[in-house]
Amino acid sequence: MNAQLKSLQQWYGSNAHVVQGAAAPMLVVAILAMMVLPLPPILLDAFFTINIAVALMVMMVAAYMVKPLDFAAFPSVLLLTTLMRLSLNVASTRVVLLEGHTGAGAAGAVIEAFGHFLIGGNFAVGLIVFAILVVINFVVVTKGSERIAEVSARFTLDAMPGKQMAVDADLNAGLIDEKEAKRRRAEVGEEADFFGSMDGASKFVRGDAVAGILILLINIFGGLTIGVLQHDLSASEAANTYILLAVGDALVAQIPGLLISVAAAMVVSRVGKDTDIGKQIVGQMFASPRVLAITATIMFVLGIIPGMPHFVFLAIAAVLFYGAWALANRPVVTEAEVVAPVATNDGEASWDDLQPVDQLGLELGYRLIALVDKTRQGDLLNRIKGVRRKFAQEVGFLPPPVHVRDNLELKPSAYRITLRGVIVGEGEAFPQSFLAINPGGITTPLIGTATTDPAFGLPAHWIDAGQKEAAQMAGFTVVDSETVMATHLSHLMQVQASKLLSRTETQQLVEHVAKLAPKLIEEVVPKMVSIAVFQKVLQLLLDESVHIRDIRTIIESIAENATSTTDPVELAKRVRVALSPAIVQQIYGPTRELNVIAIDPGLERLLVQALGNTAGPALDPGVADMLSKTAAETAMRQEEIGLPACLLVPDQIRGSIARLLRRVAPRLQVLAHSEIPETHTIRIGPILRGAT
Repeated sequence: MNAQLKSLQQWYGSNAHVVQGAAAPMLVVAILAMMVLPLPPILLDAFFTINIAVALMVMMVAAYMVKPLDFAAFPSVLLLTTLMRLSLNVASTRVVLLEGHTGAGAAGAVIEAFGHFLIGGNFAVGLIVFAILVVINFVVVTKGSERIAEVSARFTLDAMPGKQMAVDADLNAGLIDEKEAKRRRAEVGEEADFFGSMDGASKFVRGDAVAGILILLINIFGGLTIGVLQHDLSASEAANTYILLAVGDALVAQIPGLLISVAAAMVVSRVGKDTDIGKQIVGQMFASPRVLAITATIMFVLGIIPGMPHFVFLAIAAVLFYGAWALANRPVVTEAEVVAPVATNDGEASWDDLQPVDQLGLELGYRLIALVDKTRQGDLLNRIKGVRRKFAQEVGFLPPPVHVRDNLELKPSAYRITLRGVIVGEGEAFPQSFLAINPGGITTPLIGTATTDPAFGLPAHWIDAGQKEAAQMAGFTVVDSETVMATHLSHLMQVQASKLLSRTETQQLVEHVAKLAPKLIEEVVPKMVSIAVFQKVLQLLLDESVHIRDIRTIIESIAENATSTTDPVELAKRVRVALSPAIVQQIYGPTRELNVIAIDPGLERLLVQALGNTAGPALDPGVADMLSKTAAETAMRQEEIGLPACLLVPDQIRGSIARLLRRVAPRLQVLAHSEIPETHTIRIGPILRGAT
């Protein structure tokens, strides 16, 4: 016997997953069998008892769960328990109508016990008790839980975009890894599915209550008819027998139904995810001694009124007074005393109150939250990831993560891009609309809201989807809201590249190069130049839109020149010469003939005297202003005819001229004569003479 039991345990251990997987289908088959096959009274007793036990288990699990997803199977359990009760009603109805004339024990001992013990054998009392239970279940518990489930489902679905945005923002900020982000996203989705299922599953409970009423009425009228017409019973005998059995049957099904309804109400009505509902109730209702003392006082006053049951009221008042005294005199142990020996004063500022400033942030108005919600086909987060990837591939270092969050202070359709807490760009985007950008020269009118492209300032219109095809055929560049924001972010990241290269990114770049060329980086950084000097050289290059993708050439150039100077400005100047083929290709592409803007020889000599020699005369402000305006106008004309705006100047003044013209003509590139590769030829275009 022991050997057989041991072999059975071993078989179950090796096939537990198969048995557990088949449990639900087997239960459904058993439920259908109870509806079709006749059951003897002994099986009815067993199944009714199991039904009551299952209902109690469900209510206990609902009471002790901490998070809704701890009982994620509850909607399915609700369906199966409802079907089980209804199948038992069908099976018991068959037995009651077929064998009810034989006596009160025809349908089993459980129904007989509920008919005699609970209601004293009086079917009128049973009908009233059943009616009260139905009112409690149907009108109070089920109605309230159904409304709560409906509202919870709606609010949970509405909150999904914000929760998913918070997860993606934490991922982009590096606070969590991809595995944790996937887990949180799955939890958000499962929570929404759970409350959506609860909204529908609550209809099972309501339908069960209605079915209980109808089954009771059917059993009563059917039993009276069968007893009087088929078994020749008198009306009173038939009523005493069949109505008593019908009421007992209804009660034995209604009480588990009420337990399941209470469990559903506890699941959907609980708030918080830290403790179970019992600890919440005890911790919140009996936490204040003042509440207990006031309640005890009122009970004491009621207890001393003549005619009132003094003992009961005064006893309860005494218990409440003792509870209030015990709470008021208990030793207070603060969390700080439990966790650490040094307690902190409430309200005192600490370093935890200091939140770090986002290196790169994107703030959204509430209407733009849908753009980061993947369930609504929002693709902005993927676009941002693509922008960071493209930036790293083109510029040469990985930018900091973009922290995306909502900002209720913004207009609903507005967004804001920040760099270290400072606003560097703002704009508006309209989901479901498209931005038609006029690249220049298009006069076709569009129906929409006139605006400008936030990235490059080109004239544009916000149009609806119906005009998209017509605008494209007219020559407009038509993009969606995500593309507008991603392009704006990409442009600002290119412009602010030097500020994005902080010490952290520089150190990460050094570590990355160390994996590819460990000897090269070890010899230069930090032996020949410090990490601070190396960072400054890279920032000076990025200030003038020079990509640092060819990091090996940069490090080799620094190594060649670091023995003679460690000045970042001078090192950056010499690195530019080493990078000249890449710089020229970045500006002109594959062409070998470079169309450049030149400076009038007389003006050039004046600039060399003023800027090329620190001991020489300072540059006249009027000349500087005139040069700036002329350069900006000339650069704009070059771009209008489709040519790169590039100014060629002598080596000794290149840096000064670039800094002078950076504000007025940010897209004007300034090259020195030594930065023109030998493989290229120069074609002099417009000449700056100091006037337009």
